[in-house]
Amino acid sequence: MTLIALRRARVRYGPLEALHGLTVAAPGPGLTVLLGRNGSGRTTALGALAGTVPLSGGAVEWDGTDITRLPVYERARRGLVLVPERRAVFGSLTVRENLELAARDVSPALAAYPELAPLLPRRAGTLSGGEQRMLALSRALVARARVVLVDEPAQGMSPAVAARTYALLSGLDACVVVAEQRLPPALREASALVYELRRGTVAFCGEAAELP
Repeated sequence: MTLIALRRARVRYGPLEALHGLTVAAPGPGLTVLLGRNGSGRTTALGALAGTVPLSGGAVEWDGTDITRLPVYERARRGLVLVPERRAVFGSLTVRENLELAARDVSPALAAYPELAPLLPRRAGTLSGGEQRMLALSRALVARARVVLVDEPAQGMSPAVAARTYALLSGLDACVVVAEQRLPPALREASALVYELRRGTVAFCGEAAELP
C-alpha cells in the first residue's frame, strides 16, 4: 500500500490563488481521478503532487512523510512518474530510444500498445497526438513506478484505445492519479476514487458510480 496526498494545499500564480487549501488523498494500488473544467485546479494539483508546481501553503505527503520540499528528481528517484498533458515525449529521439529511457526491454510497452511497433524507428516528434500519448504512457507503464500521475491520459486516442489505456492504468500495482475534464465512459463502473474540483476546492469526493 502507498498513499500520496495534498494536505490543505495552496498554490498561487502571482496575485491569483489556484488551490484554496485543497486536501486530496490517493491510495494505491488503485486509481484516483481528479475531475474538473479548465481553471478547476486539477492540473495544478497534479503538478503539486509531482513537485513541478510549488506550494504557497500546506503540504505534500507520501506514505505519511512530508515531501513538500523534496525536489522533483528525488521524487522521481523514489518511484514517482509524471506524464504531463504536453511535451511528454522527447521529440528528437526515436520511439525506441524514448522507450529505452524507461526500460531496456521494450516488449512490455509494445504488448500494451502494439500500434507503436511499426513506429519504433520514427522520431517521436513526428507522431500524431494520440501516438505520442501512447508512447508517453507506455514509458510510464514499464517504469515500475510506485506513483503514476497522468494529465488527460486518453487525449487524441480512439475510444477503443482509450478504454484499453484505462484498463492498463487500473491494473498497475501503483498509486495512479489521473486528471480529466469529464469522467471517461470506461471508468463509469470502475472502483475509482473521484475528486471533482471547482475553483481549487473539492466539490465532490466518492466512488465513480456515485457521481451525479
